[in-house]
Amino acid sequence: MQPRTENAVLIAGMPGGEAAPRRWWHWAEDHLLTLLLALMVVLPLAEIGLRKFSTGIPNAPDFLRHLTLLVGMVGGVVAARDGRLLALATAPALLRGRWKHAALVFSTAVAAAVTAFLCVASLQFVLEEREGGGVLAYGIRLWTIQLAMPLGFGLICLRLLWRVAATWAHRAVTLALTAAFILAAIFPPAAVPSLTLPALAGLLAATALGAPIFIALGGAAMILFWSRDVPITAVSIEHYGLVTNPALPSIPLFTLAGYFMAEGKASQRLVRVFQALVGWFRGGPAIATALICAFFTSFTGGSGVTILALGGLLMPVLIAAKFTQRDALGLVTGAGSLGILLPPCLPVILYAILAKVDIRQMFLSGLGPAVLLIAMTCAWGVWAGRHADTSAKFDWREAGRAMWDAKWELLLPVVSMVALFGGWATPVEAAAVTAFYAFLVAVVIHRDLRFFGDCPRVLTEAGVLVGGILLILSVALGLTNFLVDAQIPDQLADWAAVHVQSRWVFLLGLNVVLLFIGGLVEIYAAIVVVVPLLIPIGARLGIDPLHLGIIFLANMELSFLAPPVGLNLLLASYRLNRPMPEVMRAVLPLLGIRFIGVLLITYIPWISLALPQWLR
Repeated sequence: MQPRTENAVLIAGMPGGEAAPRRWWHWAEDHLLTLLLALMVVLPLAEIGLRKFSTGIPNAPDFLRHLTLLVGMVGGVVAARDGRLLALATAPALLRGRWKHAALVFSTAVAAAVTAFLCVASLQFVLEEREGGGVLAYGIRLWTIQLAMPLGFGLICLRLLWRVAATWAHRAVTLALTAAFILAAIFPPAAVPSLTLPALAGLLAATALGAPIFIALGGAAMILFWSRDVPITAVSIEHYGLVTNPALPSIPLFTLAGYFMAEGKASQRLVRVFQALVGWFRGGPAIATALICAFFTSFTGGSGVTILALGGLLMPVLIAAKFTQRDALGLVTGAGSLGILLPPCLPVILYAILAKVDIRQMFLSGLGPAVLLIAMTCAWGVWAGRHADTSAKFDWREAGRAMWDAKWELLLPVVSMVALFGGWATPVEAAAVTAFYAFLVAVVIHRDLRFFGDCPRVLTEAGVLVGGILLILSVALGLTNFLVDAQIPDQLADWAAVHVQSRWVFLLGLNVVLLFIGGLVEIYAAIVVVVPLLIPIGARLGIDPLHLGIIFLANMELSFLAPPVGLNLLLASYRLNRPMPEVMRAVLPLLGIRFIGVLLITYIPWISLALPQWLR
């Protein structure tokens, strides 16, 4: 996700000039997103407190689920406004002049057309729900909350068209092309027997030229449903079903906790701690880099926040310790994805939801493999730093002062784990406790962030990321369910049963395929689309779903380093101002070492299963 470049948050002062109404509207959107995320934290905390005295808040889980829906849609609208919808394409960066503008017009027209159909599908869903007369609580009609879906997609469509160019003439051209795509879908030319393949080809081209990820997934789902005469409302039904899943509020809440850490000075205090503890001996700065990156990523997930927050701090430390530029760059880039298997990381939660396994068991399964991958990264770092300066000595006083200054951040995993495994809070409530604790540390204890000056900005930033992720997840589930309805998982399982007699051969092929998928597809979309296809095959071959999940996520973690478009490669190039070829060359040793780690996790199941079986 690209850095925000305009209309961040209007904190004080009256907007003036021609843009005043638009700026007030943006201010209202930002603060609505802030309010919704704040309510998502407060409601579970109130539920925990009131349970001590009564039965809690009536219908609190239902309210929280629908707050997730609202946060996702408002966050998506703000992301579209600021041009921050998640996309993978690198082709636009290679184009110049008229070719680049033509690519932008085409990809935007396709994106606007798909979003318009998503808006219509959502509206049809809401109208059907209105006839059903469902009630959320206290007389609030469900359809009034669900109305956020068509309104959100409608605003995203308008924002896409608005941002395509600064002139009305270019916007008009894009709008005309969008209308042409819509009319071609509604009234297909008689000379074309089927639009399915041309439409999918056009969608693929638009994605390569810069269309957001959710457009590719949502568009593919609607095209495929359309090809089977299934109403596109099916996509909206799946959207609503996913974003109101009882466990899904954990994702925005843990994301918020990570943002409070990243936006304050926690990164500086933690770098000081790990540097004081292990940075004094040969290779120590590499160990410190791996540990702090794993710590950060466990709370920020696969969003790339770790490299953005820590890259600029860790590179000078490694260079000062006499690491070569290449090794330092490779280490920061490679360590940036460590921690995806650690609790409370978001991909683990999402896998547990889709595979229908216990979230706590998944977290326990991830601890051993996470430690293995961290240790292998540290070992390579120690080898790379074999010629580093070893004149420094361990300073007990500095270590003590650093740990004392960072004691509240070091307690964050303890707070999260106690809430998760203590038995007094659900996983969603544990996420709210973690977010509130991170808020207290950043705003009240250290005062790195001002309550009125900074907190709205942090909440908005977290909401934008959550909105982009939930858009991807919700429409990806529509595509997944089409594949399930078409019995693709069963067919794959039958094929595997006939042609792949050994599960060890299957697992080797799975690693290669997942590494390829992870290098091209955003991690959350990959989880939603691929996991439901793998579960039946794993069951046929007798692979434990916990072990299968860890194999999947370990490959996704590795794919962050996979050329040519692994997310960590792109972010390291951007954050550290290094050419992409240089970043790719620097990360190759760690890519090989971590692949060996993934193979160990794959072929030695007890690394993943020993702890959950022992504590079951």
